[in-house]
Amino acid sequence: QVQLVESGGGLVQAGGSLRLSCAASGRTFSRYYMGWFRQAPEKEREFVAAISGSGGITYYADSVKGRFTISRDNAKNTVYLQMNSLKPEDTAVYYCAADESPILNRIDRRYDYWGQGTQVTVSS
Repeated sequence: QVQLVESGGGLVQAGGSLRLSCAASGRTFSRYYMGWFRQAPEKEREFVAAISGSGGITYYADSVKGRFTISRDNAKNTVYLQMNSLKPEDTAVYYCAADESPILNRIDRRYDYWGQGTQVTVSS
């Protein structure tokens, strides 16, 4: 089992940047494929990005491609989401998730473990 704790959210102006971090417990972090999701008020949770266990393969939602970068440091048991050129429509609670299956999933129910989320608010 793995426990996930997100951090790095906050309030930023449109066009600004934030870096989210997700720290994982456990000694087998590299075996988990990791994903970032977000949920805006009154909207369904949506996929943002995913990364393979080694970090060599990444996958992005079209809405963030070219602006967001997912990465991981397995030595630190941490996955990151660098968010640049932020827009008001990026405002949401951002969640990281861990998947025991070696597949890059964009479907949230495929993930096995979830963090508590961190709020990102982008002002116009």
